Amino acid sequence: MIQMKPKMSSSKSKTFRDNLITYGMIVVVYVIVELFLKSGNVSSLMKGLLVPLTIYSIMAVSLNLVVGISGELSLGHAGFMCVGAFASATWSMLMKNSGIPAGISFTIAIIIGALCAAFFGFLIGIPVLRLKGDYLAIVTLAFGEIIKNLINALYFGVDANGAHFSLKDSMDLGMDGGTVIIKGAQGITGTPKMSNFTVGIVLLLIALFVVLNLMNSRTGRAIMAIRDNRIAAESIGLNITKYKLLAFTLSAAIAGVGGVLYAHNLSSLQALPKNFGYNQSIMILVFVVMGGIGNIRGSVISAVILTLLPEVLRNLNDYRMLIYAVILIMMMLFTSAPALISFRERVLMKFGMQKNGKEK
Repeated sequence: MIQMKPKMSSSKSKTFRDNLITYGMIVVVYVIVELFLKSGNVSSLMKGLLVPLTIYSIMAVSLNLVVGISGELSLGHAGFMCVGAFASATWSMLMKNSGIPAGISFTIAIIIGALCAAFFGFLIGIPVLRLKGDYLAIVTLAFGEIIKNLINALYFGVDANGAHFSLKDSMDLGMDGGTVIIKGAQGITGTPKMSNFTVGIVLLLIALFVVLNLMNSRTGRAIMAIRDNRIAAESIGLNITKYKLLAFTLSAAIAGVGGVLYAHNLSSLQALPKNFGYNQSIMILVFVVMGGIGNIRGSVISAVILTLLPEVLRNLNDYRMLIYAVILIMMMLFTSAPALISFRERVLMKFGMQKNGKEK
């Protein structure tokens, strides 16, 4: 027992150091970008990408909690993003002329978006997490499509008599004056644009802090034990449903925060397939796979690279998507091919790192 204490202490210090490196990378990038912004050396195109970079990084971190840490395949993550986006945008529209300071209103919108997404994640998770593999993926995919189509059919307005809902049209609301906030397929227009790069970085750091600390906690180790061997974990008394539901709900809440940033970065919010559809969920999954399943830092790096690539290659026109596909394949090989993994480990060893990541 006495000999194990230094090893445990060394493991904890290494984890702490790795987490600090992750936070430090984000902070350093933020400082560099801010310096470029103040000097006026950033194009308008790149300025427009700053908030989306933080949004997709948050989404990748949240999905990695389910796919990498919990070991479940979810294809409906854009649905939770959609819930967070519309719930927070509805709140912001209701509070638009209330006199509440914008900062306080936006903070409450973030909390509402996270809680609403977490609520749906909990409801969906109770029956869905009893499934495995492809069945779970199909059901979560269906959830994402249902949410998108439901919001496309929803009309919501407020007048002196309270709130009104309809799945037919705005005339069916039966309102006496008031304001129609959600207009079916037209979505929400006039959402206050309160998202910015600084807010996105702060929320990304919070998401990283929550996920990384969960991974290294007793609860996180229990979740990973269930992922590695469900039968063995159940035999020692771990509540399988409880831990899987916790990871799924927390992941949905973080995705909801990404949706809040997304909603408040646009003046018009619509539940379109390109925004919250199947392809969006697949793209987020690609970020996770390319960065390394279970590798939180890799998810952030992958999300940034793959979000920037299409815009950086835009001038190449005909060859843009070809180059994008080639880079995707190269990244996949670099993170998954045994030969390249071995090469990467040998390079790390030359810089004083052993194969298991400990210093010599």
